[in-house]
Amino acid sequence: MTDLDAAAQSYLAMRRGLGFALVDAGSLLPDFVDYLRRNDAEHISTELAVAWATQPVNVGPIWWRQRLGIVRGFAVYLRNLDPCNEVPPCGLLPARQQRVAPYLYSAADIAALMAAARSLNPPLRAITYNRFIGLLSVTGLRLGEALALDRDDLDRKRLLLVVRHGKRGGRKVPLHESTFQALEHYFECVDLLFPEPVSPSMFVSMRGTRLNKNSVHATFPALIDRAGLTGRGQRPRPRVHDLRHTFAVRQLLDWHQQRVDVDTRIPLLSAVLGHSDPVSTYWYLQAAPELFAIVGRRLDEFLGELP
Repeated sequence: MTDLDAAAQSYLAMRRGLGFALVDAGSLLPDFVDYLRRNDAEHISTELAVAWATQPVNVGPIWWRQRLGIVRGFAVYLRNLDPCNEVPPCGLLPARQQRVAPYLYSAADIAALMAAARSLNPPLRAITYNRFIGLLSVTGLRLGEALALDRDDLDRKRLLLVVRHGKRGGRKVPLHESTFQALEHYFECVDLLFPEPVSPSMFVSMRGTRLNKNSVHATFPALIDRAGLTGRGQRPRPRVHDLRHTFAVRQLLDWHQQRVDVDTRIPLLSAVLGHSDPVSTYWYLQAAPELFAIVGRRLDEFLGELP
């Protein structure tokens, strides 16, 4: 008989050793093992796996599918140790995620958002959010990646930003000289207030500590309101993450306008965004009327050249 608790910890340790964060699995898998124990089960069965996965109420089928997927991965691992364990079939709890189209910021939107940030008080908070929004808009960083940055992550010599805490591992993002200058001015302002650094963080709170997600999520809606921005379609209001979508779309628009081979550039954009699969990048390039218009014109030109 397999020690399920020990097997679960061994499985999680193995996956984490391969670079997977396993945030949800780290808490859910022990809960599943405890569920097996409460049902006097010594092995995984499809019936118990489905029953556990569908326990939560008032949630969508996507979450049930994700829970069952966590069990399935563990079951595959466990079956190699003890063939009495069943592996739940794929597609047992089908669910399709309906992605809502992102809000795409115009250049005027971003300028208004940064201007709203400059109106914050005290001045340190104003310049922090001004520079933070500016960096997100020109790099496409995820919120957590930007908050985890330290000053030492700037490579001034090669004009690069080193993202050490990316979702899929580290990467390097090119920066324009003007971005470096804006950040260096920000650091000078921070150093005047905190001659003895409280944190190595690139972006700091009013106490000099690392800026955190709670502060951003509390402040950003107010900036959206000050900038006079409203949501479109299914989005009630623009989000921080939509700056990432906007960066990706604007980059593709620039390439189309430069008439370069866009398909060969997509892997480069994927690398900058920290995507392991270009399919993820293509999702970011949806819902852009300007993009569709350019592609349509290019297609008309191509068809016009045919004999």
